[in-house]
Amino acid sequence: MDDNITIVKNAYEALAKRDIVTFLDTLAEHVEWHLPEHHPLWPGKAFVGPQAVLEGHLTRMSEIYDGFRIDLQRIAALGDTVLVEMRCRGRGKVTGQDLDVQAAQIWDLRDGKCVRWQEYLDTWQLSREMNTT
Repeated sequence: MDDNITIVKNAYEALAKRDIVTFLDTLAEHVEWHLPEHHPLWPGKAFVGPQAVLEGHLTRMSEIYDGFRIDLQRIAALGDTVLVEMRCRGRGKVTGQDLDVQAAQIWDLRDGKCVRWQEYLDTWQLSREMNTT
């Protein structure tokens, strides 16, 4: 379990350093990346594979927000599943609005790689701050 927590912590540290290559290396070849339903970037299904995660989610978030960051609050492991509580923060490039939303993410790991990821957050708040409501 501690190894899985370390893997997830290292992934967030890579994101914080904008080290996308290291972050993407955490993801399995066929990772399923699930955004919450009604997330402004949700395509109606999971992103599959690291490249889809990069193009469909990570790159788009960096295009929308300046100073986007994740402030981890708690990480807990249940076998191969790691639960993360956090706050997502940044400033909208177009709206000028500050993002400060509570979120939870679930990482399912196998052989040291994330095979499934699910996020839960207040999609109404996110849509409002992204000016999509």
